[in-house]
Amino acid sequence: MKNYIIKDSNSQDSVKFVCLWSDKFLFLTKFLKMKRDSFIQKGILIFSISIFLILNLPAQDYIDMVKESCTSIMVGKDASTDGSVMTSHTCDAYYRTWLEFVPAAENDDEAMHPVYWGTMHTSSAWSNENIEKKGEIPEVKRTYAYLNTAYPCLNEKQLAIGETTFGGRRELRNKEGLFLIEELERVALQRCTTARQAIKLIGELIKEYGYGDGGECITIADPDEVWHMEILGEGPDKIGGVWAAQRIPDDHVGIAANICRIGEIDLKNPDCFMASDNVFEVAEELEYWDGKKPFKFWEAYSGRKPFSIRDYFVLNSLAPSLNLDYDAEELPFSVKPEKKVDVRDILKFFRTTYEGTEWDMTKNLKIAIERKDKNDSVYIDTIISPAAHPWMARDKRKMLNTLEPGVVERYRPISVQYCAYSFIVQLRDWLPDEVGGRLWFSFDVPRESPRIPIYAGNLSLPGSFYVCGQDHFSRESAMWAFRRANRLATVKWGDGKKIIEPVVAEFENKAFDEIDFIENRAMELLQKDKENAAAGNETKLCREYLTRYSNDFARAAVDRWWELGDELWVKFRWSF
Repeated sequence: MKNYIIKDSNSQDSVKFVCLWSDKFLFLTKFLKMKRDSFIQKGILIFSISIFLILNLPAQDYIDMVKESCTSIMVGKDASTDGSVMTSHTCDAYYRTWLEFVPAAENDDEAMHPVYWGTMHTSSAWSNENIEKKGEIPEVKRTYAYLNTAYPCLNEKQLAIGETTFGGRRELRNKEGLFLIEELERVALQRCTTARQAIKLIGELIKEYGYGDGGECITIADPDEVWHMEILGEGPDKIGGVWAAQRIPDDHVGIAANICRIGEIDLKNPDCFMASDNVFEVAEELEYWDGKKPFKFWEAYSGRKPFSIRDYFVLNSLAPSLNLDYDAEELPFSVKPEKKVDVRDILKFFRTTYEGTEWDMTKNLKIAIERKDKNDSVYIDTIISPAAHPWMARDKRKMLNTLEPGVVERYRPISVQYCAYSFIVQLRDWLPDEVGGRLWFSFDVPRESPRIPIYAGNLSLPGSFYVCGQDHFSRESAMWAFRRANRLATVKWGDGKKIIEPVVAEFENKAFDEIDFIENRAMELLQKDKENAAAGNETKLCREYLTRYSNDFARAAVDRWWELGDELWVKFRWSF
């Protein structure tokens, strides 16, 4: 006879039971069957359910990706620990993963700039499949260099743009408009040096040539300020667009997460608000607003509640004393954090899957295991299954909820398995542009992949960054080094995270430990470049140095994740 005690590692509950069976598994099965109803009330699953969690991770249902496709967090310069302005982007859907630096260019007076559709779904930096030229606009004399991601994100003048789709009212979209959002971002980065310039230019292009996309939010930042801009079409009868932009106060943090967020607009305060000249007219004409009650942009042009779990989680985490209510009708547009925010705090938000909170998808996916206490008595403990992970796709969730209704409830985290790439960018006005614009880039799941520092002054990227990883597996694509290892880690996430997360931390710590030295050396080389230029000898010592550093760091990360993938294949070869 043995004394068994049933415990739950995540609660204070325990039940002592005297076992007369020699077969402990039979005991456990029968005990859980006997106590099934009370266990379910405590959120504990029967042991056998865990077997279903070791299936392969399939692709997320496409509709989820469209509805919940990107996140951007913005930080004003007085809200950050070092005075940097930040914007960011998780590109969460089936978009190209290749990226490249496009150099600055000098153009002829008569040159025209082509405007394309389809640029986010090509297979490499040199491929043009499925790209359609929709029109052209007059080119400018000189364009700035920029980092060409699926949604172009950073130029050589420390102007940066994040993005998130919110959709808005479907009837507003007019595909006769010339510009999609990614092309507006591209043109702004090529032509502008400040967020205000970019907003003004985008507004002018929309008015003259039309906006052909759905509702989009772009978060535009420079070393002085960051703005949140929301754009929609005018409807099927007008080729134009409607938009509003609101500045994040310098001592605040904001978030955009697939939901229209801008509320009341005070156009008498141009330091904080901008909008298209038809912003009220269109809403009234289409009967989205009666012209009497206070006008709210989100209410008129979206009609959806202006926040969800991601917005609430970030804002509430940064300003808990506000006691924000998840069931409220509206949240503050932005909050003043109770302590200043470091870029590593934003990296942490990007990794969040709500683990250990009430929104944790895995919180009920528990199994029973046998342990011994200090008196050598055997007891049964309940833990979250090692096979459970926070990225289960719809089919797997439906299967588990069919077995036990309500056992898995998904709250959309910031870190998702269908992320193509993500970045957080710091813009620093006390440094020259080449060094001041610092972007922390990663491929695939933000929680599982390392951050690679890339600078506004960089000249190129490793060759594996030029090949997309969406359509087929390729060892020539950097994306697959990360996607392969990261997916294998989820086969048995309870063990896999203990392998992959320390390596993520190792690369992050390495970067932050050495980054001051790297930037000081880059500043010395920039001074040398200036001296050489004064002597009639143009050099790029600073930019070449930063490029080598970023590319060496990137190659080391790619190589390590290929190795991790091999290790995880062996480690979990019998866990599928």
